Amino acid sequence: MLETSARLLRLLSLLQTSRDWTGAELAERLGVSGRTVRTDVERLRSLGYPVMATRGATGGYRLGAGAALPPLLLDDEEAVAVTVGLGTATNGAIAGIEEASLRALTKLEQVLPSRLRRRVNTLQAYMVPVSRDGDAGPSVDPSILTTLTAVCRDRERLRFDYHDHAGAATVRTVEPYRLVNWGRRWYLLAWDVERGDWRTFRVDRIRPRTPTGPRFTPRDLPDGDVAAYVSRRVSAAAWRYRVKVTVHAPADVVADRINPAVGTVERVDERTCVLHTGADTVETLGVYLGLLGADFDVTGPPELLAHLRRLADRYTRATA
Repeated sequence: MLETSARLLRLLSLLQTSRDWTGAELAERLGVSGRTVRTDVERLRSLGYPVMATRGATGGYRLGAGAALPPLLLDDEEAVAVTVGLGTATNGAIAGIEEASLRALTKLEQVLPSRLRRRVNTLQAYMVPVSRDGDAGPSVDPSILTTLTAVCRDRERLRFDYHDHAGAATVRTVEPYRLVNWGRRWYLLAWDVERGDWRTFRVDRIRPRTPTGPRFTPRDLPDGDVAAYVSRRVSAAAWRYRVKVTVHAPADVVADRINPAVGTVERVDERTCVLHTGADTVETLGVYLGLLGADFDVTGPPELLAHLRRLADRYTRATA
């Protein structure tokens, strides 16, 4: 049986999880009686911890929120996860939290036991962040992220000023649904009320207008995998070259060989499909087509055809 002080810490750690615990569950976890659990709960309350209790078959104990709540307790894995997360945030894409993250990280590292500090330092020493395409990416105002998540949660319409990739300014009215983080960029998936279609917006180009509202009735999302849907839309919006490729292979085989961000696969028959893809360069398209592992037909654009002919000549010389 745990000693009283250690048992109280263990009880407090359990209560900090986002769920209700029955007295029987807590007693089993702590190896004590239900009466001891009730006594320990009262001790925590006397120390200033707002332990909430509900009665009934679905009732139980939970740690409530409070302005004077003492510091959180973290187990070893939680402490490592929080420390690594804070370290990542110091180089993150959300503006204004880098300094706060660094201060919190410094405080947390000071109280870590030596065994955990060694693990954290090892992770930080051997993990190196890489910017996609050499671009650090834009930063996002955290207050805008807070606003967007709130209207997604509350199902409120949102009007905002928006600058597209060409710099054109518009005012959009949308029903917001999800925020998606891809690399160092944030995107809002929303139903565009005026255009009557799903749209993806770069969050760093959004300037919300207030007040928000009215509330809207939620629609079915355009895809069960929101992240894959947004990645496809984002890639397509930035493509310089767009290609329609007939692939002589089953659609499910081709779909398994490419990333959703590369394009979409359309079934023609059991042995043929069409790949709709694109990229900023024909060299990238050449790589995509080479990864298909199947015969294909492509009719354009002319720059891609010329590049594929050069590749064919190069490979022929290499094997001569």
